[in-house]
Amino acid sequence: MTDGKKKRMSMLDSLAAAGTAQEAGSMMSSNRALRSARDAVDAHHVWELDPAEIEDERIADRLDPQDVQDLRTSIEQNGQAVPILVRRHPDIASRYLLVYGRRRLQAIRGSDKVSKIRALIANLDDTAALRAQVSENTARRDLSYIERALFARELLDNGFGSQAQVAEVLNVTRSSISMSISVARAIGSSLANAIGPAHGIGRPRWDAMAQMLSDTGVDPDQLCQVAVDARSRSTADIAPDDDRSGDPSVAAFEAVMRHLKKKAAPSKDKKTKTQSKPLSLNGSPAGAVRRSRRAVRLDLTDVDDAFAEWLEASAQDVLQELHERWRGRS
Repeated sequence: MTDGKKKRMSMLDSLAAAGTAQEAGSMMSSNRALRSARDAVDAHHVWELDPAEIEDERIADRLDPQDVQDLRTSIEQNGQAVPILVRRHPDIASRYLLVYGRRRLQAIRGSDKVSKIRALIANLDDTAALRAQVSENTARRDLSYIERALFARELLDNGFGSQAQVAEVLNVTRSSISMSISVARAIGSSLANAIGPAHGIGRPRWDAMAQMLSDTGVDPDQLCQVAVDARSRSTADIAPDDDRSGDPSVAAFEAVMRHLKKKAAPSKDKKTKTQSKPLSLNGSPAGAVRRSRRAVRLDLTDVDDAFAEWLEASAQDVLQELHERWRGRS
């Protein structure tokens, strides 16, 4: 094998080893996906492609794509150091689908000095391409909780597969995916985007926000301006040469929580606490049904995956049937 081919083959390996420390299982999964992508690269050749020939149909997995101006300047001055990864379009011979490298693609598309983008072309199906996208992101910086939750919800809603399949791709448990999707649906895309990734804010606090939204009946979209204003104030408070690692999205999260707590305060005076009734299946605990002032929430735990998937698919029909039974009471 020539030195040039060895160098090209190591490009994806270097991505697998890059970034912050990860847990052993997650790192092994990420490395495996990136190495599989490397092995699928056509002849391990770096191509120079027209950026206009590349389509980006991927599901977005980050809430705050960084400004590409600095990257564009760097590429114009020093060249594109790391190729992007694409795969061939299944229907159009002259076009490609992006696997990863969105910021590099955006930077070169906006440049009047660089007309071609350096790319590796891999033979990957949809699942393998998704794994490579997730793993490359993990190699650089892991997704925050809400980014992962929204990503999982988008994968499910766009027909990628079942919750179990989404969990396998994201290298998490089936139960954690179920809870994450529930939180993502409660928070909503608009509010999540207004807040931002909020690295360091984990599941318990996002779940608390979702519960408060349910308890207060506040429309999540109405809180977007609260989050946007908080981010703007936080950014303005940090001078350009300040090296503090403050995160405006965390400030936005805290501002929204304070707003919700104020909304929830009157409900305590009226003693409208959430009521919970345990549920069982075949004599075994199966969860609970919870009722607040403006919502009824069904939480099922430790149920069979097949039943959970059937219930999820049939929820609308089951709800309609229950409503008709309620209306038909004598």
